[in-house]
Amino acid sequence: MFKNFIYLEWKSFSRSASFGTNIVLKILMAFLVLYFTVVFLAMGVGAFYVLKKMSLEPLATINKFLIYYFFFDLAIRLIFQAIPVVNIKPLLVMNIKKNSIVHFSLWKTFLAFFNLIHVFFFVPFSIVLLIEGYDALGVIAWSLAMFCMIYCNNFLNLLLSNIDKLFTFFLVLVGVLAALQYYQYFDITQHTAPFFQALYQNTIVVIVPFIVFALLYVLTFKFFKNNLFLDAGLSEKHDIARTENLTWLNQFGTLGTFLKNDIKLIRRNKRSKTTILMSFLFLFYGFIFFNSTQPAAMQIFAGIFVSGGFLFVFGQFVPSWDSSYYQLMMTQNIPYRGYLNAKWWLIVIATIISTILASFYIYLGWQFYLLIVVGAIYNIGVNSHLVLLGGAYTKTPIDLTSSKGAFGDKKAFNVSAMLLTLPKIILPVLLYGIGLYFDNTTIGLALVAGAGVLGFIFRNSVFAFIEKKYKSEKYSTIAAYKQKK
Repeated sequence: MFKNFIYLEWKSFSRSASFGTNIVLKILMAFLVLYFTVVFLAMGVGAFYVLKKMSLEPLATINKFLIYYFFFDLAIRLIFQAIPVVNIKPLLVMNIKKNSIVHFSLWKTFLAFFNLIHVFFFVPFSIVLLIEGYDALGVIAWSLAMFCMIYCNNFLNLLLSNIDKLFTFFLVLVGVLAALQYYQYFDITQHTAPFFQALYQNTIVVIVPFIVFALLYVLTFKFFKNNLFLDAGLSEKHDIARTENLTWLNQFGTLGTFLKNDIKLIRRNKRSKTTILMSFLFLFYGFIFFNSTQPAAMQIFAGIFVSGGFLFVFGQFVPSWDSSYYQLMMTQNIPYRGYLNAKWWLIVIATIISTILASFYIYLGWQFYLLIVVGAIYNIGVNSHLVLLGGAYTKTPIDLTSSKGAFGDKKAFNVSAMLLTLPKIILPVLLYGIGLYFDNTTIGLALVAGAGVLGFIFRNSVFAFIEKKYKSEKYSTIAAYKQKK
């Protein structure tokens, strides 16, 4: 049965209208896979000798920081790892057991890049431990436990991506632990390091990660099996309907109509509500770069992200948010300029709100908040236009009625849109770097802000160019939105 599933997956991939795009994606991803493979391999081989040179016991030091390793791995998975996709509707009407469908979907994840990449760290590191005379049985038990925990993260990713309460609990837990350790109230490594060390010193302890792995697999299996039916979601509990007229927006004419639609879309759909949460999290991005250990030129990078969370999270999927009724829109007498103008104003308003909310950075110093304000000006004048331009080439439909699950839609990739992200990040860093080259941050800030002001001044010309691109890509976009997979 699994052989047939694999055959169907290959046919689905090769016959898809996006087959050519997927080929380009595979080639680009191959370079990224090769790069990270080399990085992890170098860390796996060199970690022992680097730590030894620092007069640290290698295995004990690694065990101390493993909890952060696994936390970081899970966070990266939640952001980037695509959930396995299986087109279940044709399978459910056939004589195929639900258990087989779910098992196949979960087993697909075992060969995911986010799981296999860790092999290139733990296996070389374990081999070095054996070469250096560590107990063979202990090293093998420790290695097996590491891979169990990697796959525990794999299934936690599936559960956290589908169960909102678990996702919220994880965010709160990590935030509390990080805050407690930062303020030196509680150091979690003092409690986790002995456990990881015991996996080597007392091999019977390895049964603990195996049990956790088995429990998570069963929980994930039951969750997806219980939601594996054709009319999933049709009998959900409905809240009392509320009217949202937003009549005060009528004074803005066509712009107000589009803004009302976008506000209702964000408030009524789970997928779009997530953008608000992600935008809020972007506000704290500055704490990573606003410190002395980061290159000074990268501080403007933080200013761009702190004020542009909504721009990057919501804006990059324009017009995919409207993909379910995009064909209907194109049959109406709707000017592209009005449609794009509404999206632009929504991004601008969100950027201004984010900048105001980020005012707590004044506590760190006025110079940091000034970076955020300048970043906001650049986002409004330049990046807002770039995300809309990228939208002309974004042809991935978004199903607002379904959550992002193991049987839901997959993540998108678009080469043109990816290339348009480069000036969003690189150009302001270069402009700010020019000022730093002359040892004058004021010049750097003025150059970045000036680019934003120029973008605003020439807004009409830029919008005319973007509108032209949307019109030229109109029919290919409609065709792409018809694709179910």
